[in-house]
Amino acid sequence: MVTISMRDAVAPYVTRDGSEIRELMHPGVQGNVNQSLAEATVAPGATTHLHRHHRSEELYHITRGNGVMVLGDERIAIHPGDTVFIPPGTAHCVENTGTEPLVILCACSPPYAHEDTELITTN
Repeated sequence: MVTISMRDAVAPYVTRDGSEIRELMHPGVQGNVNQSLAEATVAPGATTHLHRHHRSEELYHITRGNGVMVLGDERIAIHPGDTVFIPPGTAHCVENTGTEPLVILCACSPPYAHEDTELITTN
C-alpha cells in the first residue's frame, strides 16, 4: 500500500513548543508505524520553547531560513541544507535569526506524541 500526503492539504497547528507544524506523515493518519515526518515553521524573530522528548529521537533538516539551534549546552548556527540529530532526553529549541520563515523538516522515531514533549522552564 502506498500512502501519499499532500503538504498543502495538511492543516497546520501549533505544538507545545510554539512552532507551527504540518504533520506530513504520522501513524495516526497515514498508518505508518515507526516514525513521523512534519514540517515546522518558525516566524522571523521567534524562538520555540525549550523542551525535550523522553522517547523520540529527532532529525531536523533545515530547508529555508537561518537560525540558532540550542542543543543541550550548545548553540549552533543552522542554515538551509543542515541536518541536526537530537537524541532522546536532550533539551532543545530553535531561534529564527533571519528575516524570512525558518522551515524545518522534522523526522521523529518513535513518532511524535504530545505527551512525550516536556517543556523546560528556565529561571
